[in-house]
Amino acid sequence: ALAYKAEGLYHYYASDFHQAEKSYEKSISIYNELDLNIPLSRMYNNQGIVLKYLGKLQKSKEHHLNSLKLKEELQLPPSDIAASLVNLGVLENELGNGELSTDYYLRAEEICIDNNLIRGLNLVRGNLAGNFKDAKKYDLALKYYNLVYAYHKENKDYRNIARITNSMGSLYFSLDSLQKAKSYYLEANELNKKHAIEQMRGLTTRNLGKIAMKEKSYNEALSYFLEANKISQTTGTNTRNVGDYLNISEAYAALGDYKNAYANRRIHFTKYDSVFQKEKIEQINELEIKYQTEKKEAEIALQEEEINTLNEKAKVDKLTKGLYAGGMASALALCGLSVFGYRQRIKKNRIAREKQEEIYKQEIAYKKKELTSQTLHLVQKNTFIQELMENLQRIKSSPEKFKMEFRRIVMLLKKENASDKDWEVFKTYFSEVHNDFDQKLKTISPDVSEKEIRLAAFLRMNLTTKEIAATLNVLPDSILKSKYRLKKKLGLDKENDLNSFLNAL
Repeated sequence: ALAYKAEGLYHYYASDFHQAEKSYEKSISIYNELDLNIPLSRMYNNQGIVLKYLGKLQKSKEHHLNSLKLKEELQLPPSDIAASLVNLGVLENELGNGELSTDYYLRAEEICIDNNLIRGLNLVRGNLAGNFKDAKKYDLALKYYNLVYAYHKENKDYRNIARITNSMGSLYFSLDSLQKAKSYYLEANELNKKHAIEQMRGLTTRNLGKIAMKEKSYNEALSYFLEANKISQTTGTNTRNVGDYLNISEAYAALGDYKNAYANRRIHFTKYDSVFQKEKIEQINELEIKYQTEKKEAEIALQEEEINTLNEKAKVDKLTKGLYAGGMASALALCGLSVFGYRQRIKKNRIAREKQEEIYKQEIAYKKKELTSQTLHLVQKNTFIQELMENLQRIKSSPEKFKMEFRRIVMLLKKENASDKDWEVFKTYFSEVHNDFDQKLKTISPDVSEKEIRLAAFLRMNLTTKEIAATLNVLPDSILKSKYRLKKKLGLDKENDLNSFLNAL
């Protein structure tokens, strides 16, 4: 088991995640067979990290939660528990759950401070800085990055120096300080090359491509994106590989190569669905609910054990009183026991109800995220297609040989535009979050049309007129006229804002 663990670590640091997974799995199997739970808890943690890079997000979360559960049961050192919390934070960030990610990091930070775990504290703060950056708390993020950078530089930890240097570049990129961002990315890339940190080299190469796109150096950007794609395929970092095809598509589109742009965009959506599809994310979120539920069930089991003990005691008391005081005393004891049992059943039902309500809240929160994701997908998809169609219109005046190809591509793009199927998927998510929205509109105005319900739904999602026009493939003026007609049908005055009315519905 130790040999397979060492072999897995070697492959991990060589950024060969496929081989690392195989070695770690063999180590886990042996530790399981020998019932050695302490090293098993640590191997679950290691395997969870590798699975995250491979895009196996559900299995990654399973391993991290198993690791945390075992460590807490075994009361392992604080550093072990902090490591699991950090990795759960990383995974939640990958899934777009920023607040939950930050919660895990803050719990880990508290453990590190309380137990004087200096190295662990700096690793946690590096991740927290990233979350602060994403939340646009740039001053706080920069403060944390500088502290962590100084620590790693003092300890000559080149892997983490490269990681933080890249992160500082991302911060300045968010602030539109492109030259400063570029200098950090180049510094990080040199460290990655020098110390053979391949998966990090892929990340910084990708970021350099984004700088080149901003600078309108599209050939240079494409070169960076293609290299990053090659690295992510070699190392098996599938979650990052998904985004590579989107970057490549945008670079081709900027160069006017729409055929390759379209092909890479299709690959992106196919890969995105395989890694981040609804069912997988739902299963991953269910794991979080299951973990929290198991903790509550353990508390309920403890309460039930106390109830049984009290019941046994009540039976003994009843028998004693029966011997001394006769039937009346027994009857009183039975009555008291019945009242006690009734109260306990009420308490148990209340706990179960609260648990169910918590699960329901989490399901609603998830559905809201899915609805937002589906809305963005509709807008981005149709904006991209609209841009392609506008550019293809310019090709119309080109030599005769382009005309046949032009007609074929336009027909293909029209087929790919927002279809009724896209609307039905969106409508399903929307109705799950906003109960009976369409029925409420029809109650106010029975003659409201399906197209007007669709417009109202997009307005309820706070889409702009331009975004709705792109999604429905019409002109913005057409949307303004439709909004006016809808407002009249709903009986709203000039003073009444349509968006405010729909938000309150």
